[in-house]
Amino acid sequence: MLTVILTLIVLVIAGVLLVAAFRPGHFRLQRTKTIAAAADVIYAELEDLRRWQKWSPWEDIDPELRRTYSGPATGTGSVYAWASDNAKAGQGRMTITEARVPNKLVIRLDFIKPITATNTAEFSLQPQNGGTVVTWAMYGPSPFMSRLFGLIFNMDKMIGADFEKGLSRLKALTETRAAA
Repeated sequence: MLTVILTLIVLVIAGVLLVAAFRPGHFRLQRTKTIAAAADVIYAELEDLRRWQKWSPWEDIDPELRRTYSGPATGTGSVYAWASDNAKAGQGRMTITEARVPNKLVIRLDFIKPITATNTAEFSLQPQNGGTVVTWAMYGPSPFMSRLFGLIFNMDKMIGADFEKGLSRLKALTETRAAA
């Protein structure tokens, strides 16, 4: 009987590992929001990494977050690094790698703690009906441990909720400015 139980446990574990192994090796998640403001007004909030404190969904995780900025104040080469003793905020670095004013911004995300990963964040802004459709996407490789973790936790829901919160804050900020 013990042999049967152990065999079943081994088969279940092997099955889970096999399912994880065949999941996609890359991920992409995104959220979109229409904002009643011009693309250049919104873009100004995105390309100046110092302004992210006003709308980023992660800025309120740790009031003691340590921030450093380097490179140009805006656009390609601008860098924002953060460090926190709070595991949820962790440590990392964002570098703007492409800035096409006012329609596209691409950022390299280097996460250092609590996990090490490099991903890409991309903002696309499309003028439409007197406003702007803003799409915030993140994509990158999905190593085996991420695929295994993804069997238990829905990363699209978890990170997507943060993107929705950030886009809502960005909307409130820029629509207020556009109305002024």
